[in-house]
Amino acid sequence: MKVLVIGGGAREHALCRSLSLDPDVTALHCAPGNAGTAEVATPHPVDALDGAAVAALAADELGLTGADLVIVGPEAPLVAGVADAVRERGIPVFGPSAEAAELEGSKAFAKDVMAAAGVPTARSYVCTTAEEIDEALDAFGAPYVVKDDGLAAGKGVVVTGDLAAAREHALACGRVVIEEFLDGPEVSLFAVTDGETVVPLQPAQDFKRAYDGDEGPNTGGMGAYSPLPWADPKLVDEVQATVLQPTVDELRRRGTPFSGLLYAGLAITSRGVRVIEFNARFGDPETQAVLARLKTPLAGLLRAAATGQLATFPPLRWSDGAAVTVVIASQGYPASPRTGDPVEGLEAVAEQDAPEAYVLHAGTRLDEAGRVLSAGGRVLSVTATGADLAQARERAYQAVGRISLAGSHHRGDIAQRAAEAAE
Repeated sequence: MKVLVIGGGAREHALCRSLSLDPDVTALHCAPGNAGTAEVATPHPVDALDGAAVAALAADELGLTGADLVIVGPEAPLVAGVADAVRERGIPVFGPSAEAAELEGSKAFAKDVMAAAGVPTARSYVCTTAEEIDEALDAFGAPYVVKDDGLAAGKGVVVTGDLAAAREHALACGRVVIEEFLDGPEVSLFAVTDGETVVPLQPAQDFKRAYDGDEGPNTGGMGAYSPLPWADPKLVDEVQATVLQPTVDELRRRGTPFSGLLYAGLAITSRGVRVIEFNARFGDPETQAVLARLKTPLAGLLRAAATGQLATFPPLRWSDGAAVTVVIASQGYPASPRTGDPVEGLEAVAEQDAPEAYVLHAGTRLDEAGRVLSAGGRVLSVTATGADLAQARERAYQAVGRISLAGSHHRGDIAQRAAEAAE
């Protein structure tokens, strides 16, 4: 199978790594990729937002028969219709249409779908004027939850007890969703779907705040772990029945079937499970931890979704162990990340920690001398596996300690409470 992955972050590196281990994958390509994906996949310099260019690459430039499967990783290309352009060339593609990707592209659209499908979520208001914003903030009170309606790379949400800060963020967003605060721990659950059948993966928990103890601003994610030893064993079945399947059914009823990866960000509240948000693609950094535990070959699963064959796909197989991912971010992230700094210590991780721990590239590039440089806010993800969370966590932080990036920072408490509670 010839596979093309679109994107250039840690999520795409994680996908490429898993695909490179799949015996059914005979050729692996990534566009545009990064310094890490280039180690396992042939890179191609393409604009990931240019549907025509991506479709031409998939159909015309990857050999005589083109790609057997295209995986569109990031949300922006999905919302821009890149998956549609590839489908029009007759190539199986894992990723929803632009219309269905509005589930992530517009929080107001997602709320409308959830209301129609009876999916439990926070009460909310969609606001476009200062008067509506003030009324909504007053109605819910603190803590205030303010969400930019559109894509914001994981940084469009403000949760604060400061009314002035909440109002300032809301006014800067244009169209904004203001909703009630949901108590309880958060869980991420991915599901692969072909528009009818829904196959949930294993749950994970990520860490959105920049600093230890959930302090600091929201980020795209500073780490994750899986499984969740504290979660109800029936959680996945419950979310499948009350959230995932009803959402997929409602989108199909509307004539915009969702085929690809449906991500549900959940709050386990005192009143039950509630949806915080939907994403239309694999989430970063949860993907790194979840795929590290998946034993089922990835390419066949994603191609079954792309070709409408999930109903007959065998049950997924998982490792019994745990996985922990720690993100290394550049100086100034998330407000004003510094780029262009050399990354050192990658060889030491490969030599001393593999295969139990490995590095996935996010914001990196190679300079003329072949050195790895930082090229974004979240630069690397270090993922480790172990018999349990404590061992996976120890291995992850040991590998993190070998890496040097001037001014960088990472959280030191990823999976800490879960590992301690499980002992």
